[in-house]
Amino acid sequence: MSKSLRLSEKWFNRGLWLVAILFSQFLIGLGQVVMQDLPKVEQQYTAHDFIDPELERSLEQQQTQAEKNYLAARQAVDKAEQQLNGLEAEYASAHGTFSNWLATRQVTEQHGQDKALIERTKQLDKIKARQDKAQTQLDELLRIQEQKYNEQQTVQQNYSAALAEADLKVFEVQRQQELKVFFYRLLLALPLLALALWLFNKKRKTKDWPFVWGFLIFAAYTFFVELVPYLPSYGGYIRYIVGLIVTIFAGRKAIFALNNYLEKQKQAEQLPEQQRREKLSYDMALSHLAKNVCPGCERGVDLKNPDNDFCPHCGIGLFDYCGGCQSRKNAFSKFCHRCGLGAGG
Repeated sequence: MSKSLRLSEKWFNRGLWLVAILFSQFLIGLGQVVMQDLPKVEQQYTAHDFIDPELERSLEQQQTQAEKNYLAARQAVDKAEQQLNGLEAEYASAHGTFSNWLATRQVTEQHGQDKALIERTKQLDKIKARQDKAQTQLDELLRIQEQKYNEQQTVQQNYSAALAEADLKVFEVQRQQELKVFFYRLLLALPLLALALWLFNKKRKTKDWPFVWGFLIFAAYTFFVELVPYLPSYGGYIRYIVGLIVTIFAGRKAIFALNNYLEKQKQAEQLPEQQRREKLSYDMALSHLAKNVCPGCERGVDLKNPDNDFCPHCGIGLFDYCGGCQSRKNAFSKFCHRCGLGAGG
């Protein structure tokens, strides 16, 4: 059709298509904001909303106390380990001194120092006793630390179990809310799609066609792009079932449209040529001929063959001869391309 349009008309049409696209983009942006804000109409829940406040407060206090007890036990163990390490170092030093003293005593054979030997041995035994006592205390503190750790883990498990149970309730509520929000979106998208289809059927050939097409693009995007990600899955059943329904519906509509088209074409081809010509649009006829297609039956025709003045399929005239200069011309042209005589001249 573009070949039959005036130059300015082509540019105006391109500008109007730009208006249609811009109009659809602004509507799409507005629709996206509305779709994203729809979940805000529902209250947002967390696991803490489904736990008894008294129970949660008690569990938190138990958890805090258990953590303090375990930390205190760890600090006591660390202190006992440092003390034991100091006693072990002291005993090792004293034992080394005692060993050196014994070696010196054997060399000098000072047997009269038995009293000193007993005294040094007693001192070494005292250090060893303190070391053993520190080891016993450390073992007891390690046992207490393990006990406090187990108590902390028990409290944490109880708290986690309460939160897990609450999370299940949150999940159930969220699924119900998602389904409700989806229906909100569906209630918004379906009227838009219905209005777009009505505008397409009734208003697409009016002077406001850019806004009709812009709204149609917006409605299609809202329904098929914005709505689909929020479609409940349920293991994929919903998506596939909806896909089958849409495919069957669209397929049936396409079949009916094709049959209606073929029936109308069959009836039109039985009319006299003049009536058929009157029903054909000038721009559409030129557009079809530019594509080597018959405007009457829309079948392919070899227009480069100078002998094809009529369509071999439906018999409509494609070329005739000017009454003034007898030049072969397009039968749908309003004027002769050679002499400029009108088609009725």
